[in-house]
Amino acid sequence: MPEDERPTKWYNIQADLPEPLPPPKDPEDGPSRIKALPELLLGECLRQESSTQRWIDIPPEIQELYLQAGRPRPLIRARRLEERLGTPAKLYYKAEFYSPTGSHKVNTALAQAWYAKREGYERLTTETGAGQWGTALAYAASLVGLKTTIYWVRAVYDWKAQRRDFMKLYGAEVFASPSARTEVGRALLKENPKHPGSLGIAVSEGLEDARRDEKAIYCLGSVLNHVLLHQTVIGLETKRQFEMLGEYPDLVISCLGGGSNFGGFALPFFADAIHGKAIRFLAAQSQAAPNLQGEYRYDFADHAEITPLLKMYTLGHKKDMRPIRGDGLRYHGCAPILSFLRHLGYLDTVAYPEDEKHVFARARQFIQAEGFLPAPESAYSVACAIDEALKAKESGEKKVIAFNISGHGFMDMEGYSQVLGL
Repeated sequence: MPEDERPTKWYNIQADLPEPLPPPKDPEDGPSRIKALPELLLGECLRQESSTQRWIDIPPEIQELYLQAGRPRPLIRARRLEERLGTPAKLYYKAEFYSPTGSHKVNTALAQAWYAKREGYERLTTETGAGQWGTALAYAASLVGLKTTIYWVRAVYDWKAQRRDFMKLYGAEVFASPSARTEVGRALLKENPKHPGSLGIAVSEGLEDARRDEKAIYCLGSVLNHVLLHQTVIGLETKRQFEMLGEYPDLVISCLGGGSNFGGFALPFFADAIHGKAIRFLAAQSQAAPNLQGEYRYDFADHAEITPLLKMYTLGHKKDMRPIRGDGLRYHGCAPILSFLRHLGYLDTVAYPEDEKHVFARARQFIQAEGFLPAPESAYSVACAIDEALKAKESGEKKVIAFNISGHGFMDMEGYSQVLGL
């Protein structure tokens, strides 16, 4: 894709929804979470969160950061994989692993870090599950001259030593979550000193840390509207690339935990579906946290109930979920925008077994045919695309399947080795 055709605006699907997105609200008891948001989130991100403007300008400085981070990124046809599967389907994957930290997360990290610097903050706090978001924010903060504090789900912190060191190389301080640094962390460690943690707990720790330091601000890597907005550069590029090819996808696939990579890839195509285009959307999840198969209701986005209530598909913010190697998918709730689209009937989901053997075996097929090593989370996207391509083989249907590979797995080989017995 020519550099001069890269997106210069983010796409906001709220302008095209058939009815307004259910707004956040406060619980019946306790202090107002909504009134506290300006103390926790960036002012510009809060404005974007509730905007119904269809196109939001990407500041020139952020565009330059995107160029440095390798945007636009290629859309690749998986011809060797098609041949080995013997499918009549055409398979195209978006290569989000071509980024300095190896994942799509830099798209919103760069935007949030730049806004934080402009608003006068000195330190960013956040959570991370699989580690890609923490690495991305550490990278972005380093580029703009900010400090970073990362609370990392302990179950993953304990086995991804290289990624932990990568974050530190960017200057971040990294703590296993639950940690002894916060009230919520200390309470959980008192109950269980070996608590494996969860993304919801890590979110609570990042929020608590930011709330007690006026020079710090919390940044979130998924779920909220402004995060998905920043990620739409993925889908906007992909739509233009399909136009250049003279193709259009019949099926759009990606993995889904909180929803940032799925939303970024799919939302520009959802706009077409809302206006009558025939296109199917499929989210690949784990049975450890099949949030899109939960209840559509208001729930907290974090364990400690610091956030407002969001209308979303949820398993419950206190739910215990077994750690998996694709731990970025282990979150109790799905982004409100994607939850709303599922509620309206636009989004389907499939959840793969917790042992991950099927998913990683499919990823091995992809690796041996295409050569690229996907992150464990992205392996779910790959597995789903292959499964759908094999269904097309059985039916003889010549469909176009687009899927997003949200990150590389160069720091995740221990997970592949354990699951596949390498």
